[in-house]
Amino acid sequence: MNGRLLITCHDRHGIVAAVAGFLAASGANIISSDQHSTDPEGGEFFMRMEFNLEQGDLASLGRAFQQEVAAQFDMRWRLADGAAPKRMAVLVSKEDHCLVDLLWRHRRGELDATIPFVASNHPDWITDVAGFGLVYHHVPFPNEPELLSLLKGNCDLIVLARYMRILSGDFLEQVGVPIINIHHSFLPAFAGANPYQRAYERGVKIIGATAHYVTEELDAGPIIEQDVARVSHREHSDTMVRLGRDIERTVLARAVKWHLEDRVLVHGNRTVVF
Repeated sequence: MNGRLLITCHDRHGIVAAVAGFLAASGANIISSDQHSTDPEGGEFFMRMEFNLEQGDLASLGRAFQQEVAAQFDMRWRLADGAAPKRMAVLVSKEDHCLVDLLWRHRRGELDATIPFVASNHPDWITDVAGFGLVYHHVPFPNEPELLSLLKGNCDLIVLARYMRILSGDFLEQVGVPIINIHHSFLPAFAGANPYQRAYERGVKIIGATAHYVTEELDAGPIIEQDVARVSHREHSDTMVRLGRDIERTVLARAVKWHLEDRVLVHGNRTVVF
């Protein structure tokens, strides 16, 4: 059995030894271990350990870990089954580049997840999604109750693959699972429609994309991944759009993959990505 243990706590002496000793005594073989401290003397400590457990179950291991280690160090922790793919619902609007890229990577086995369905506020991509053998739901906007009924209890992660509608705070609270969004990195300078045209008119020299967790504050959630490409006066706005789409889909894919592999720990409005 493959397990992943993610830990956040105040840094102090003996944390690594306590965790490793507990896993060894429980019959677990540590496969990989990553850690980070904001300050060795009183900072915040983050850890991700992946291990094999030959006997027993993760639920029992978790209860013992809370009693023997986590309580002592006042840890916030999470134990995940690395052999159980997460259920990933995908939402999309009128642009398909991120959607098709995710579905292709999923079919190639690059994303360890099941996709229960794709939902959209437009009917445009039903044929494309069916080609991947997946269910497609057309939910015209605004219809948050219907969308919520599709998602709630049926997924562990929601990916906004260029879903161009704002989700209300009430929706975010009720759906109860992490949501990952992708957008160009011109914000807040070029918010709204036609950002690449306005960026072209201003003569920008860098374009990029940002993948982040969704919070009630629009496009201000903890950032998971970003990337950029340099451009010059030679690029037209159409070329910038194409380059931007390339960056968006690769940045989103990396962020989704890391989340599915339990590599992201959220701390306030920041993330630690192992």
